[in-house]
Amino acid sequence: MNLEIIGKKLGMSQVYDENNNLVPVTIIEAGPCPILQIKSSDTDGYEAVQIGYNPRGKAPNKPNKCQVGKAKKANVEPQHVSQEFRLTGEHSFEPGSSLTVDMFNDVQMVDVVSTTKGKGFQGVVKRWNFGGGPASHGSMFHRRGGSYGLCQWPGRVFKNKKMPGHTGTVQRTTQNLKLVKILPEKNILLIKGSVPGSKGTILTVRVAKKTKVSS
Repeated sequence: MNLEIIGKKLGMSQVYDENNNLVPVTIIEAGPCPILQIKSSDTDGYEAVQIGYNPRGKAPNKPNKCQVGKAKKANVEPQHVSQEFRLTGEHSFEPGSSLTVDMFNDVQMVDVVSTTKGKGFQGVVKRWNFGGGPASHGSMFHRRGGSYGLCQWPGRVFKNKKMPGHTGTVQRTTQNLKLVKILPEKNILLIKGSVPGSKGTILTVRVAKKTKVSS
């Protein structure tokens, strides 16, 4: 069965494993995530669970009608963030109950879905790793992308041409990360290695989908 939880990236640190090796870890504060709605194939056409998350542990100051309505049905506080994940097979989820890090006790590998750091408007050298032109004086061609045009015909730039533009702030999934340690009293997951995003980024931690060692 699929299992996901919403969390927040707190930063990175390092811990010692059972073999006294120093392991770099990402600290993620995950949950508790109240269940807002259970979707079924009879009413919605598919099986899914909708969960919420308050990053600061507090309900939003000015929740909109959608947040209030969903929370009222589940008898919980309005949530800053909400999302859903599909269900496969039987489950015991109930609206109003919460998902916590304890549910990952038997999980060894996880996937993390998060948003990369925003880099703003960047040129082709930084954005696409272009080599650039000569660095000597007088070349007049250093970090530009070169010619983009296609003469009179077809008289336009083809789609998907690598050009300057906004960089970062895209969703990325890092797969098969080792779950090093769980601190249930603090709602903390320690995951080996780095994950995309800056401190405070809202992300999703799920049971790894493509590893042979899943749970």
